[in-house]
Amino acid sequence: MKQFDLLGVLNFIDPTSCSYQEWLQVGMALQKEGYPLSAWDNWSALDSVRYHSGECSKKWEGFRGSPNPVTGATITMMAKERGWKPKEREAGRALSWDDEIRQDPSSGIIINPKLLEGEAFREPQGDWKPVQEIITFLRTLFDASDHVGYVNESMRKDDTDKFIPANSGYTSRTSGTLITQLEKCNGDIGAVFGDYNPQAGMWIRINALDGHGVKNENVTAFKYALVECDDLSLAKQNEAIRKLQLPVATLTYSGAKSIHAIVKVDAANAEEYRQRIDFLYKICEKNGLTIDTANKNPSRLSRLPGVKRGGKKQFLIGTNLGKESWDEWREWIENTNDDMPFIKNLGEAKDKGLPPKADELIHGVLRQGHKMLIAGPSKAGKSFALIELAMAIASGTTWLGHFPCEKGKVLYVNLEIDEPSCFDRFDVVGKALGIGHEADYNVEIWNLRGKSVPMDKLAPKIIARAQESDYIAIIIDPIYKVITGDENSADQMAHFCNQFDKICTELGCAVIYCHHHSKGNQGFKKSMDRASGSGVFARDPDAMLDMIQLRVKNQDPDDIATAWRISGTLREFPSFPPVNVFFRYPVHVADDAGMLKDAMEEGSIETIREDGRKEGNKAQTENRKNRIEQIPAAFDCCVDESGKANLEDVAEYLKISVKTLKRYLKGNEEFIVANGFLVPNGYQESLENDNNTN
Repeated sequence: MKQFDLLGVLNFIDPTSCSYQEWLQVGMALQKEGYPLSAWDNWSALDSVRYHSGECSKKWEGFRGSPNPVTGATITMMAKERGWKPKEREAGRALSWDDEIRQDPSSGIIINPKLLEGEAFREPQGDWKPVQEIITFLRTLFDASDHVGYVNESMRKDDTDKFIPANSGYTSRTSGTLITQLEKCNGDIGAVFGDYNPQAGMWIRINALDGHGVKNENVTAFKYALVECDDLSLAKQNEAIRKLQLPVATLTYSGAKSIHAIVKVDAANAEEYRQRIDFLYKICEKNGLTIDTANKNPSRLSRLPGVKRGGKKQFLIGTNLGKESWDEWREWIENTNDDMPFIKNLGEAKDKGLPPKADELIHGVLRQGHKMLIAGPSKAGKSFALIELAMAIASGTTWLGHFPCEKGKVLYVNLEIDEPSCFDRFDVVGKALGIGHEADYNVEIWNLRGKSVPMDKLAPKIIARAQESDYIAIIIDPIYKVITGDENSADQMAHFCNQFDKICTELGCAVIYCHHHSKGNQGFKKSMDRASGSGVFARDPDAMLDMIQLRVKNQDPDDIATAWRISGTLREFPSFPPVNVFFRYPVHVADDAGMLKDAMEEGSIETIREDGRKEGNKAQTENRKNRIEQIPAAFDCCVDESGKANLEDVAEYLKISVKTLKRYLKGNEEFIVANGFLVPNGYQESLENDNNTN
């Protein structure tokens, strides 16, 4: 089952409004997402001026193996530019454990009847073949063994010109029998069905019967429902039925003011049939098709094509239109809704009074109902920072020594550590912060280690459990446990982040979560670009706090605290000056003394230069050490018969200068320099020591 129906979205793209390149992109996207050629061809045919039969098929195969494939996102983008908007909110029903957040089918607004232009259909002329139409109609709706109910006798209703069935009709013959007789009737329909009044037409039951009656209890298969509306013009009825993508088995002109759509509902029993009819009619009503409720009966009569009524033809407009099945159509309805808000005038909005913004949760940082991300490297204490935030909100105190928080209930969704460890963390953090026990009652913890599911599955579970709890914040830690898809894919991560929006929208609370930095030095990057994966992570939330480690000079060797600088990228508030803190297990402590004011950020150009200097000095020291250790070996290689070695020879062996060799020999107890020679300490030499070399 497709997660999303692009054909529904495609309804919002008029091919006549597309450039040639856009037309090609639609075809490429449909192929990439696994749709058949017919989907592109049928849509293209709506542009009657530019459409050429066979052109789509010529292009189709050439799309395969493109080095730059076009995805379904292109279609959704084009649809958004033309007014389409995906619906985000689900309401009106309880969510189960296994539910995904879907659109509310009851919203169901797909088309605006006022904007229908009307799609005309052509009445058959001299080429009309009534017998073949009836055969096609019967084969489409019924199996050969199905008993078919029909009415050929009519009478005037009251003293009007309207005709109604004179009786319940006939049910003794099967579809197969009728088709066989029609094939042999030589065009004489009356020879098969009996003569009918051409002023009244003929009727047929929409579902198969048992052959013993025409009541609802005689219905053997609840396959079809009748959709009929005469409040719109015929052309607009036709357009509306097609734009709603109703799974139409047969579409018949009644010969009067309405089109009869026999719609596939495929119900298992009478109760399911009733439920599906209610849903079907509700969607039709919302989209301007006013349905006669009397049509709900599964034994309902519709108009039989292939006959005349009042000088007009009851004819078959089409078969198997719209979605292929009820399930496919239902899914499409759930995924495609014109849920666009009203356009509002700014002046009028101000006159009425602008709606108030959401209350602040973390003052100067985050509002209730908004999203916040904390990003940082490992060992930054991100989880502890989130626990500190949970306790600050639970107690209505200040977080990190700088950010006052409103007081309220918090849900902490723990995905990483076991339950005892999680409760212990909250305990030690609360005590370290000096927060009283009464605040603990404002914190609820949902331990899901080993039981986490992808975020699109987790979101409805959170909503289902939190609807009655009045949380003002939900903290999810960590999100890497619930990421679905490739975190480097902008499209997939946008879908992932949308799940947080759904929680915010449904519950009206803030959603707060953390994510890790990408690999490598972060000092050259902007804070927005440090979070791992797609830039969507950093750009999606309303507030993003970034933590980067600081290098502390002259730190006490016994002090194991780490230092961190927290900067903010905020959508609703002006940025705040960076906040410096120490992480002294188990909490972050504000640097009120200003010790970290001038501290360098790890990975910055300053720290890279400093590390380079240290490495260079280290290398020099190591090289000097190695050369000094090699002096005895160099002496052994250069010593002459008298037991001494020429200084220049030794220096050349070590690939250093004589001056450097003399510097290395200062303080050396094994060798001395005498008269330009290197001799062992204690060597008896008659020559006077060269004092200039000492």
